[in-house]
Amino acid sequence: MGRVSGKVAFITGAARGQGRSHALRLAEEGADIIACDLTSQVGTVPYPMSTPDDLAETVRLIEKLDRRVVARQVDVRDQAGLDAVVADGLTEFGHIDIVLGNAGIMSLAPTWKITDDEWNDMIDINLTGVWRTCKAAIPSMIEAGRGGSIILTSSTAGINGFGNLAHYVAAKHGVVGLMKTLANELAQYNIRVNTLHPTNVATGMVLNEPTYKLFAPHIDQPTQEDATPAYTAMNLLPIPWVQPLDISNAVLFLCSDEARYITGVQLPIDAGQLVKNI
Repeated sequence: MGRVSGKVAFITGAARGQGRSHALRLAEEGADIIACDLTSQVGTVPYPMSTPDDLAETVRLIEKLDRRVVARQVDVRDQAGLDAVVADGLTEFGHIDIVLGNAGIMSLAPTWKITDDEWNDMIDINLTGVWRTCKAAIPSMIEAGRGGSIILTSSTAGINGFGNLAHYVAAKHGVVGLMKTLANELAQYNIRVNTLHPTNVATGMVLNEPTYKLFAPHIDQPTQEDATPAYTAMNLLPIPWVQPLDISNAVLFLCSDEARYITGVQLPIDAGQLVKNI
């Protein structure tokens, strides 16, 4: 028996990166998966986003683990689309026990240079999209009476402020407020709600040329190697970033019965970044 055997997890942003890693880690421990992702480009995002092929690969890898999966191309800005994928998942599996509000984007600019489109896309996806994800899944969880675990992906930027990321920081702080409210509202149904606060994670959102340029502005076309010292300097432990699996292991813990009395917490997986910044 796995640590989440018999449970069903609804995961946004599941086509690659942290979302895929979470899906596979939970599947390894016995969960069936409802996976969705936008799988197309957002115009204000400066790095390539996931594709339909990425989502298909997530499905293949879950099925290779002999777990069932319902996967749909859905934008977290689309409430009807989220409601539909939840309905399809419930038809297939009968219940949802775990919700991972993981989908997110990043773009970079000084606060006074952020465009309306950059601000709106960020808030709509990274904050409102998390609320929409919860809104789609929570009614069925309450009705099922099985309890559950909701985990919302914030960031160290949901606790501290960082330059060139005002819209991202605002959204990730907002996710914390949403979590705290939901923890209070849902405790009576034995549904726990927590946030994760990673440092830099080795995914396409962080490892891309526009971000390297922020960390190595003195170089015309910086490489990952050029930017690595600045990434490392952010953390207390001598590493530039953590791996998606490091976050997935925290997800698994918070979803499992090992964390059955943990709710309303902000869990850093940050290599000491928050302590260092204090």
